[in-house]
Amino acid sequence: MEIVAKFGRDDLAILYIAREEGKFFEFVESLQPPVPRDKKWVLILSTMYGCPVKCSMCDAGTYYHGKISYDVMCKQIDHMVSKRYPDRTVPADKFKVQFARMGEPALNPAVLDVMRKLPDSYNAPGLMPCISTIAPSNANKFMDEMIEIKKELYSNGHFQLQFSIHSTDEDVRKQVIPYKIWSLEEIASYGEAFWQKGDRKITLNFAAEKGNPLDPDKLLEVYDPKKFFIKITPINPTEKAKAHSLLSMISPETGEFAKQKIKAIEDKGFDVLLSIGELEENHIGSNCGQHALKFENGTFTIEEFQKYEESC
Repeated sequence: MEIVAKFGRDDLAILYIAREEGKFFEFVESLQPPVPRDKKWVLILSTMYGCPVKCSMCDAGTYYHGKISYDVMCKQIDHMVSKRYPDRTVPADKFKVQFARMGEPALNPAVLDVMRKLPDSYNAPGLMPCISTIAPSNANKFMDEMIEIKKELYSNGHFQLQFSIHSTDEDVRKQVIPYKIWSLEEIASYGEAFWQKGDRKITLNFAAEKGNPLDPDKLLEVYDPKKFFIKITPINPTEKAKAHSLLSMISPETGEFAKQKIKAIEDKGFDVLLSIGELEENHIGSNCGQHALKFENGTFTIEEFQKYEESC
């Protein structure tokens, strides 16, 4: 694995652009100001070179060159850990390893191998793997094995599972996620099998476009608020979002437009998080695939990127 460029701020997020056998991908380490690194440190890994799913707002789906191997996923983690903690002891109360950058993790079985190996690789009492998935219909074996790994290694709140839902309307979901995926009811059924007492609630994530249905009654009809958690995020300013003229339900600057919707969902008994990251992250480009795409299509050479980094 060759690191060809990095960009960002040490007190917020650092984005790494890497190349393996001529194929570009990204990974990120980030903080959540004002929370210090010894309280929460997040590593965000790529599981694929691009992504075959092609969600309407995600630059990672602009191209796809295959799955990232177990070794290269481990190298992503090692690169970020070793420069801060050479003895491989990570003291953070929450050390989150998110398989959520480029690629759909449930379509790469090697992700399961990485999760099995992590507890033996680092002295990290706060270790918490995080899977963010669209719930592909052809990933049942992966999803079933993930339940067993969670039970064996990451019970009692040491695992975070997120489903990218985006709308409560199935037809709209198919437009946003042009891949064969589980229905809302199938996700709920899996959640019932996955969740055990002491686990973190399962997150249902809505990168909600303005006008896309997000029906509180439908959420309550399908999901148990005791086991499922609602997260609403702005649509990030990716190249794909711009190309499709997508408008976010919420303003990333103020959180407006969603307050009434959030209250309506909370009134149904759900915990709701309005997740608005630091606006500087949009400048850094720490949204999925933004900079790897520029290398992939030749917009940036390594030398040009270095000049760009120095100018920012």
